[in-house]
Amino acid sequence: MTSCEIRESFAIDVGTIPNPNLFMTGLMINGFRYRSLIKTIEEEEPLFDGAILRKLDFSSTNAKFNPKISPEHPGENLIMRPLCPADYARGFVELLRQLTKVGDVSQEDFIARYKSMKACPDTYYLVVIVDVNVDRVVGAATMAIENKFIHRCATRGRIEDVVVCNEMRGKQLGKLLVETMLKLSEYIGCYKTTLDCKDAMIPFYQQLGLHPEPGNNFMVKRFHE
Repeated sequence: MTSCEIRESFAIDVGTIPNPNLFMTGLMINGFRYRSLIKTIEEEEPLFDGAILRKLDFSSTNAKFNPKISPEHPGENLIMRPLCPADYARGFVELLRQLTKVGDVSQEDFIARYKSMKACPDTYYLVVIVDVNVDRVVGAATMAIENKFIHRCATRGRIEDVVVCNEMRGKQLGKLLVETMLKLSEYIGCYKTTLDCKDAMIPFYQQLGLHPEPGNNFMVKRFHE
């Protein structure tokens, strides 16, 4: 049983516990000891409700998976779920360094940014893939939702920061992350979803149903690296 499973299936009224202090320091469940359980639950608090990932229809996908994988079954010893505070210790920031410049991000910085995202419900969807054998984040992707006035107050999705660790490439995890973000944006009701990529990656994203839009260009002005 994982900490996330505890959170979903194990609710406790602390007022009914004879000695809450003992409870806070350790608890035996099915032979496993969970120390500082309440703190652990807070550290495993998902950025968004992970139940939405189980609602995505993967019976038909743009990506061709062989063998078949999905958010519920991403591969042997792997789980896909929303980002949580404890993922800092699981190497989330180090994984992002394989994608781009990250800079110095302390645990306090990470938690502060997580809380700011959490405070904007239905806006930030950061998904991670965790190798449960080593308890490390091995893949991640982000989708941010923009609320518009155009298109009858529609919403738009932006996919960002898709990354799979070097050791786990070739296991279809990149395709799974992007397909999940696309399915999620469709489920939410976005009128369109976009991403930015290097020229070399265009064929990869085209096989997932994305394509360059004639007449539109990606423009940028950087204020600092």
